Amino acid sequence: MTYTNRFENRSAIITGGASGLGKETAKRIVAEGGKVVLWDLNAAALEAAQAETGASGTVALDISNPEAVKAGAAQSKEILGKIDILVCSAGITGATVPVWEFPLDSWQRVIDINLNGLFYCNREVVPYMLENGYGRIANIASVAGKEGNPNASAYSASKAGVIGFTKSLGKELAGKGVIVNALTPATFESPILAQLPQSQVDYMRSKIPMGRLGFVEESASMVTFMVSEECSFTTASTFDTSGGRTTF
Repeated sequence: MTYTNRFENRSAIITGGASGLGKETAKRIVAEGGKVVLWDLNAAALEAAQAETGASGTVALDISNPEAVKAGAAQSKEILGKIDILVCSAGITGATVPVWEFPLDSWQRVIDINLNGLFYCNREVVPYMLENGYGRIANIASVAGKEGNPNASAYSASKAGVIGFTKSLGKELAGKGVIVNALTPATFESPILAQLPQSQVDYMRSKIPMGRLGFVEESASMVTFMVSEECSFTTASTFDTSGGRTTF
């Protein structure tokens, strides 16, 4: 595939960058002339992902820790020189059980990573973007945040929160040169599927009119548009890669 230089002189932080959508997005940004720092909890996987993507640096941290996120943002600014782009791709699924059986610790961990952690990342990075007078943020939500998946209440609630948060932040920043949107993919082939029973994967596939799971490359292509200069008049919105499952 031939790439342009959409990200020449642009610098990005990508959370969940050691695998899946985060890693694929990093590859594309680097291939198109950008600089990337990968964030992930898995330090060993980060080292391999840096070699694979050509990232400028890595930060191993738990995004549910606000102090770690603050330090990680400062460290990334030091590596990159400036921060133009944030892709919040880190996330977990949690337990796959009905609400009345949902373990409290699993609920809390999903909310802490998928919603609170994403909030911490946005909160710490936005001031760097305001300094530049330019920024692009892609917060990775899910069709589950629009429709709700049974036996996935914590995940669905957290992703609905990401959508609402993104709409709010996007409107706050609309006149300041910083564009904020969410991606709402249906299930796509990714390491996160290992956290789910096959029955849940089969259910989610059955809801997609195209009759298949997505490919990570399809969502990465959308994300790279969302965080490019080409995305200049859409903010506080959601972009859909769901094979027809959600059309709103």
